[in-house]
Order: sequence, then C-alpha cells, then structure tokens
Amino acid sequence: MMKKAAVFGDSILKGIQLDSNTKKYIVKNCIDLDKIGNKHLVSIDNFSMFGCTINKGSRMLQRRLERRSFDIVVLEYGGNDCDFKWKEIAKRPYDKHTPNTSLSTFVDIYFKMINLLKEKCIRPIVATLPPLEPQKFFDWFCRGLDKNNVLKWLGTVNTIYRWQEKYSRAIEYVAYKTDTLIADIRGAFLRYFRIDDLLCEDGTHPNSKGQDVITETFLNISK
Repeated sequence: MMKKAAVFGDSILKGIQLDSNTKKYIVKNCIDLDKIGNKHLVSIDNFSMFGCTINKGSRMLQRRLERRSFDIVVLEYGGNDCDFKWKEIAKRPYDKHTPNTSLSTFVDIYFKMINLLKEKCIRPIVATLPPLEPQKFFDWFCRGLDKNNVLKWLGTVNTIYRWQEKYSRAIEYVAYKTDTLIADIRGAFLRYFRIDDLLCEDGTHPNSKGQDVITETFLNISK
C-alpha cells in the first residue's frame, strides 16, 4: 500500500529558479517527486511556499494536519529564516540588525514541529540547506543598494555563508536530538567541486542541475 507523504518547505523544494533572461523568479521544478515517490512507495503532496519561514510553515502544518493525515512529513526551512533586511542594513550599517527568525526561535519551533508529528505517529524527515555562493548572493540581493555600507556591517561577504551554515547545522542538531531522519542536501552539494555550478545567478536557489542533486538525495535517503 502506498503511504502518504507531504513536503512543507520554502522555495528550495518548491522548485523556484531565477530565470537568467528575465531576471525574475519562476517555478521550474526539476525535483522528480514522481521518481522519489515510486522509489519509496509514497504519494507526495508538496506544500512548499516561496518565501516561507519556519514560523509560517509551522502554522501551515498545523492547519493541514487538522484536515488530513500523512504517514511521512518532510520539513525544509531555514533559508528565509536566516536572511536579513538588506535595504535596512544598507541605510544603517552601524545599527543592530536581526534575521527574520532568530536562531534560538528557529530551533525551538523545529523541535515543536517534530514533536507534533511524532505525537500523531507521523514520521518526520528534515532537510539541510544547500550551501549558498556568498559573492553571487551579495551581488544579487544587494543590487541597487549601498554595498559599501552593507560590507561595513558584514565585514566580509563570507559572513553570509557562515551565518546560513549555522541554521543548517542547527537542523542537524535538532535531528540528532529527536532521532529524526535527515535528507542531507547540503552534504550532497558539498561533494561537488564547484558548488556555484548547481546554483542560479542569485547564489542561493538551486538550478536544474542542483535540483537533480536534490532528487538524488531523496532517492538515496535511508529508511
């Protein structure tokens, strides 16, 4: 019998890519959910949403669980949570700036979501974050802004990489503490020599090749 699975995440598993011609975000999902479903004998509903943070995702999960039942739920958050309001940073580089979701809040909500799923006898799977390419990220998200001011606050563009990595490592920590299966997207990307070959021009969204790597990650996940 086919089991029922659901994916709750952000633009990464939604399949958002940056169109190189229009410079606009589009849904171009090459993550082969049918192939993944056939391999693991599950039917998959994808509720991922562009721009979604874990706080919003938690509310979405609760609403869905009130109406439907699943055997497996994949959680993939963090990319929007760790992000900053770059326009405000560019205007006031000497002020204190906080991410969309603090790391402690992010971890706390992740624990609550996993506990909720386990209470309902639903198997959770958490996905780590694909690594970003900091220079491309900086050039894209700070276009039109005072980049010198942003760098005054950052110190170096590599700070962007290290900060995002903290959230991915936090996901691993939550998974370890709750004995939850991990889809290690980050690890799969890091096995490649040139990570930027797997990313769009914005340095953060996987391109079609990167989405193929995500497919392989879920195909090879241990049960």
